[in-house]
Amino acid sequence: MEDVVWFSEVGKDDTKSVGGKGANLGELYNLKLPVPNGFIVTSQAYFSSVSSSGTLDRIRSILYGLDVENPLLLETKAKACQQEIKKIKLQTLLQKKIDKFYEKLSAPQRSVFVAVRSSATAEDLPQASFAGQQSTFLNVRGAREVKEAILASWASLFEARAIFYRVQENFDHFRVGIAVPVQKMVQPEVSGVMFTLDPVTNNKDKITIEAIFGLGELIVAGSVTPDHYEIDKRSFKITIKNIVSQEKQLVKTKGANKILAVSKPFQRVQKLSDDKLIELARIGQKIEKHYYFPQDIEWAYKGGKLYIVQTRPVTTLTQNSKLKTQNSRSQLPPTSNQLLLRGAPASPVIATGRVSLIKSKKELYKVQKGDVLVTEMTNPDFVPAMKKAVAIVTDRGGRTSHAAIVSRELGIACVVGTGEATKKLKDGMIITVDGAKGLVFKGKPAIDKKDLAFSKNKNLKPHKTATKLYVNLAEPYLAPQIAAKDVDGVGLLRAEFMLAQIGVHPKKFLEDGQKNKFIEKLSQGLSTIVHAFGRRPVIYRASDLKSNEYKGLKGGDKFEPKEANPMLGYRGAFRYIKDPDIFKMELEAIKSVREKHSNLHLMIPYVRNVSELAAVRKLVEEAGLFKDDYFKFWMMVEIPSNAILLNQFIKVGIDGISIGSNDLTMLILGTDRDNEEVASEFTELDEAVLWAFKKIVKTANAAGITCSICGQAPSIYPELTEKLVSWGITSISVNPDAIDSTREIIYQAEHELVTRNQNHGND
Repeated sequence: MEDVVWFSEVGKDDTKSVGGKGANLGELYNLKLPVPNGFIVTSQAYFSSVSSSGTLDRIRSILYGLDVENPLLLETKAKACQQEIKKIKLQTLLQKKIDKFYEKLSAPQRSVFVAVRSSATAEDLPQASFAGQQSTFLNVRGAREVKEAILASWASLFEARAIFYRVQENFDHFRVGIAVPVQKMVQPEVSGVMFTLDPVTNNKDKITIEAIFGLGELIVAGSVTPDHYEIDKRSFKITIKNIVSQEKQLVKTKGANKILAVSKPFQRVQKLSDDKLIELARIGQKIEKHYYFPQDIEWAYKGGKLYIVQTRPVTTLTQNSKLKTQNSRSQLPPTSNQLLLRGAPASPVIATGRVSLIKSKKELYKVQKGDVLVTEMTNPDFVPAMKKAVAIVTDRGGRTSHAAIVSRELGIACVVGTGEATKKLKDGMIITVDGAKGLVFKGKPAIDKKDLAFSKNKNLKPHKTATKLYVNLAEPYLAPQIAAKDVDGVGLLRAEFMLAQIGVHPKKFLEDGQKNKFIEKLSQGLSTIVHAFGRRPVIYRASDLKSNEYKGLKGGDKFEPKEANPMLGYRGAFRYIKDPDIFKMELEAIKSVREKHSNLHLMIPYVRNVSELAAVRKLVEEAGLFKDDYFKFWMMVEIPSNAILLNQFIKVGIDGISIGSNDLTMLILGTDRDNEEVASEFTELDEAVLWAFKKIVKTANAAGITCSICGQAPSIYPELTEKLVSWGITSISVNPDAIDSTREIIYQAEHELVTRNQNHGND
């Protein structure tokens, strides 16, 4: 790739050259979304410049033997590294290229204002956020200022906070490059952040938007508390609207960015109109659908038009699976008469600790392990201290502020925007922070009478149930934490996430003669999960990516057909039969893993008819998996034909079934759950759907095979779980955040069923 490229020349597969931020800007620009145009100085330019100038060697010697836990030494070394980079004299050819691109971007004007952003090649990844680690410079104007901002962006790769974070995350300082997007500046009337889910609870049915007047830097910094809006992703109705008074804003004035007062009549005005909120939410949903992953999006509004200036994957999505829930019986919330503060819930953990009141960065040394860090607002320099804390409480900021995002990533409690935490809370106080409800209490948690009764009656021990409780899982590195929970195994191990992490279309491996490399990568992911669960069963659902999803993998455009409706198209069992090469590689990976872990089993998705199941079973047989008597062969029941002809499918030879409630409900009701126009009609509690569920469970029972359910429905509707138990379902597989509540529901349903049968017998 060239040293300098236009947004139009790059896409999401170019992170090595343009970093996460640059790759996403190019991807969105090429999707014709409202992204201001710009160019990118690639990471090759950075590596070439620091190497040819000798800067890299000097930085290496500066950082040699550095103890990042020593904050004063870290800060000194970081500044020395930055000074070395800022002294670099750009090569003449590179300087001329940058000047030419800037001139063309400015046309027909002479010198436009631009935003100069840092885009590290290891940032904005699903597994690493690097939140706020590198610098952004707004309202830069003129060739000389652009050059200085580029050098300053490079230098920010060695901010103390960035050095510390890379050491913590085991990233090599000298293998991480940095690209610099230079983007036409939008002077926003309003700006903000949008998450295509609820960033606190991970509820994917919501879109969350936060907005302020002026430039959006004050949201991330937590300097102001923004308006908070929540929009239902199916109906696109605004469900929550919290308008906050804004007293100051960051705006460009006379070429400089200044904080100015918001005039009193406008302080409590809704920042973005309802119709623009809905328009913005629809853009967010479009971006999420393109990436197949929830997104954290920065946006701006000016002159009646919305602009997207950045997007990244939501990096705290998997972290929140580790968080303690507000219903945790081991850490109960305090009683209401101890309430000290209310704020915005920012990280769903409850924690108790000693207050460490921090008024400036210089006081961060005061924070000890187990403290509650209380401050006006945090910034990336606070991260080392935040890692010691059990909770964060701030005066300002919203759920998308730096404090909120990093707390969720660290898995600690957080309440933001309390308004008066630094005034009401004193050093040394013992407080309890309920990050799920946005409440701060005095003292340690107090157990009320009801909870005490619960403790005495049930002794806080996990319930044993006849109905197995399984978990739905996708990410291998979450397996150890989830396996430690009260679950009986994995009822749905999705292949899709592992394929997305591999990032390359499986057929590309075949084309390049690297079949074994694909098998090895998939085997590694599978091994991590099955090892964590010991002898408990892990049901692997074979790959069910649709053609539009496979296209998102490197090389996918070459191998995938164009389909008008991929959801009903080339997927599942039919794909394995028509083009079995990928499926055979999956079978090889399963066979390899089962040599050490006999708890791994296979489930076939989207089987349209009985002959398809027979053909797939033959492929599995040819792979030699049936030679092991302990191997289990399951089928997903997610098409009406599966329910209607279930006895015939069972006769082909299957050990178990799992109801895919999402697709089955959609196909029974003829309702696209992803289409906002009709999604309100989608419900697993519809009479026809319940009839199918009951028939499936009863048929499986009569045939003596295992019957499970792995769609979202049991996680959402407790009443459905109760019905499934009463019909005799063998197991229920739910999302990780629903494990505890579902175990309780199963226990109660079984208890009531036994009681009812006993009473019936007595009658």
